[in-house]
Amino acid sequence: MTARLVFLARVTERECTHLSDTDRRLFDSSLTNEQIGKIANHPILAERLDAFVTRFGRLQDTVGDKLLPAILAALGEKVGASIDNLDRAEKFGLIESVDDWMVMRKLRNQMVHEYIEDLTILSGALRSGHEFVPALIAAAGRCVAEVNRILLKA
Repeated sequence: MTARLVFLARVTERECTHLSDTDRRLFDSSLTNEQIGKIANHPILAERLDAFVTRFGRLQDTVGDKLLPAILAALGEKVGASIDNLDRAEKFGLIESVDDWMVMRKLRNQMVHEYIEDLTILSGALRSGHEFVPALIAAAGRCVAEVNRILLKA
């Protein structure tokens, strides 16, 4: 279990760095609906957009589906359905809000499934995703800190 926690913490830290870098590059200037609509003609923008969507989803998946359950198990908590794990994670202060986490999950799905089909939905989801990046990275940081606390006690 210890090796798994160490591995997941290391992966989470790396994913935070990658998401933060991509977020900064994609949103360093005002990203407009017009720019999003022209990504077929702008390969660098298209790559940044793909990287943001992928990294946002990957970090959320790593933390929510892998790291949180591993932390809960290490704390002797029952690991259950995702929503139950999120409720416990909120009680432990690892995530700020189950509701916000679920909104982030919905945004991730919109960015993936609405990609290029509906630019208004995509643009709104991207902007909202960008606004949630600090909260997602902060939650990941709290989880990594909890792993470190658990490992010190071991």
